[in-house]
Amino acid sequence: MAEIEFYMDGSLARAARHLIKVSPRTIAHYAGIEPQVLRQYEKGGDCLTPEQVQGVTDGLVHYGAVFVPEDETGGVGVRRKFTRTGVKMIETWESEGGPVADDDI
Repeated sequence: MAEIEFYMDGSLARAARHLIKVSPRTIAHYAGIEPQVLRQYEKGGDCLTPEQVQGVTDGLVHYGAVFVPEDETGGVGVRRKFTRTGVKMIETWESEGGPVADDDI
């Protein structure tokens, strides 16, 4: 699969994170940075190295964001990896089975 080349800025990272409903703490942990540094980046701060930006991007993709590259019809964007139906099914699966406990089998 070909690499999508685009520039990840703070507003795109914030939009992706909100779209996939993942906390700054989760994405920051995945990227190996502090949550307050991620929040600063999302507000327009120039505080991340290219490697850290890649870590944030990888975390967002891991949790369900898909980045749409810029083309002749529009700019870069973000959407969910899963359809609305898929998201509902995943949310249902997460709540099935009752509380976590040891299995006696």
